[in-house]
Amino acid sequence: MKPETAAKKLGILLAAAPQELRDASITRERLAELMAKPPAWLEELRRNGPHPRPVVAAKLGVSTSGLARAGMTEPLTSAEIQELLQTMPQWLVTERAVQHEVREEQIRVKNTKAGKAALRSERGE
Repeated sequence: MKPETAAKKLGILLAAAPQELRDASITRERLAELMAKPPAWLEELRRNGPHPRPVVAAKLGVSTSGLARAGMTEPLTSAEIQELLQTMPQWLVTERAVQHEVREEQIRVKNTKAGKAALRSERGE
């Protein structure tokens, strides 16, 4: 697989990875090995970053779209993420509230669909 795909599956920023990962095609076996027994550089990247946008969004409790709306386009380190969580700027408070509402709506829709499916199965449809 391409290095970009491997980095995405590993949850790391490709630009921060060692040259050996950036330059070579990664086999599924090598990827599985990296996931099962991560080397020190991979553990360090996962722990301290810089982190890719999906990881930053997850750690902040917002969506990647929320990051974009806030103008957060650059990768962040774990220290920068912790600083944002401690200072809680207004954009972060707003985006976390939006994300919470989205999750509640997803749960409501899921429960509604499950209820309808249960009614259909009771009726034998």
